[in-house]
Amino acid sequence: MRGPERRKVRVGLVISDKMDKTVVVSVQRQYQHPVYQRVVRQTKKYKVHDDENRCRVGDKVRIVETRPLSKEKRWRVTKVLERATVLAPVQGKVKAAGEETP
Repeated sequence: MRGPERRKVRVGLVISDKMDKTVVVSVQRQYQHPVYQRVVRQTKKYKVHDDENRCRVGDKVRIVETRPLSKEKRWRVTKVLERATVLAPVQGKVKAAGEETP
């Protein structure tokens, strides 16, 4: 059986978009430790192909496994699930701490 139904799918956050057509996605998983019975968080970073450069830092994306595209890229973005919130720059003069207002 071949096709997309056998491909691995992950959901993670974009932590870097500085490369052309490539983003770095951080995927976090949780599991219970077999001996200590504590919840362990494990984070893994994937280099992911983003053909249209549509992902930005902070976006939540779905990635899917694919053929090797380069030395480290074996995943590609299928969907941007949630866009990062962009804060508008503050207008006007910013005052330092302790500075009095006239």
